[in-house]
Amino acid sequence: MMRSPLSRFVPYLLWGVGVLLIFRGARDLLDSRIGQAQAARAFGKTEPGESLARLTIPRLATELYVVEGAGERELRRGPGHLRGTAFPGENGNCVIAGHRDTHFRVLKDIRVGDEIVLETHSGRYVYRVRRLRVISPDNTAPLRPAADAELNLITCYPFYYVGAAPKRFVVEAELARSEIAGSSM
Repeated sequence: MMRSPLSRFVPYLLWGVGVLLIFRGARDLLDSRIGQAQAARAFGKTEPGESLARLTIPRLATELYVVEGAGERELRRGPGHLRGTAFPGENGNCVIAGHRDTHFRVLKDIRVGDEIVLETHSGRYVYRVRRLRVISPDNTAPLRPAADAELNLITCYPFYYVGAAPKRFVVEAELARSEIAGSSM
């Protein structure tokens, strides 16, 4: 039986696509690890791409460095603080975005009542998760200004999805307590 030229080409094409996908996934994972190491060294600077805060979620044994800015380059390094939103501990809405398939994958296990700690050079701010939501990408409610100190962590949803995810997962938290320059408030 004679095979067509196309049927001989398809296995090579599939192998090539597979290798490309593995390479891209490995590159993203490696970029995120290297980015977090660089962010840890730059902790406390507020220029774009520099580390702004250390974010920990004690119950999930998670420690991440938040970088300033939420462009593609910054989000490869770590979760990014959206410019124009409040800084950790300030009155207002502090918004931090991250990729669901690297740094913010851990948010799939977060619960209402969990603590999220943001440490900066000016203090340590403990937020308590009050609500978890799945919203459409065009819903901008989590970006709106607020009078009180609140935190919104945003990532794509569902967590296990191939391609551009159709929804957003939002963790809403409110400031529970803060320690500024060694004193408790």
